[in-house]
Amino acid sequence: MPTHLFIYGTLHPDRAPAEIAPVARRLTRIGPGTIRGTLLDLGEYPGAILDEVAPTLIPGEVFLIPDAETLAALDAYEDYRPHDPASSLFLREKAVVTLDDGAHQTCWVYTYNRDLP
Repeated sequence: MPTHLFIYGTLHPDRAPAEIAPVARRLTRIGPGTIRGTLLDLGEYPGAILDEVAPTLIPGEVFLIPDAETLAALDAYEDYRPHDPASSLFLREKAVVTLDDGAHQTCWVYTYNRDLP
């Protein structure tokens, strides 16, 4: 199970909304990286659709998740329901992130789980 999270949007500790900022500040920055896919502009927040053969890269940063409590709080904020994924706004999926130094890191990433706008 990954202990890292790839953040491409509002969960970033530097820009997290007030309701999740204290949780986001628990994350430890590892460094910038990218995943293959499409980044959607959903207005208040972005949403990622992963695609390993996509020509586009989604930029973001990798963070270390300190504990299960932090991950559970992030899941709740992202409306990810592990026992009811069909009704979740975002899913938490494993993805391989390419770090800026070329290394690869398996991370959790929240992906958009609705019809495309």
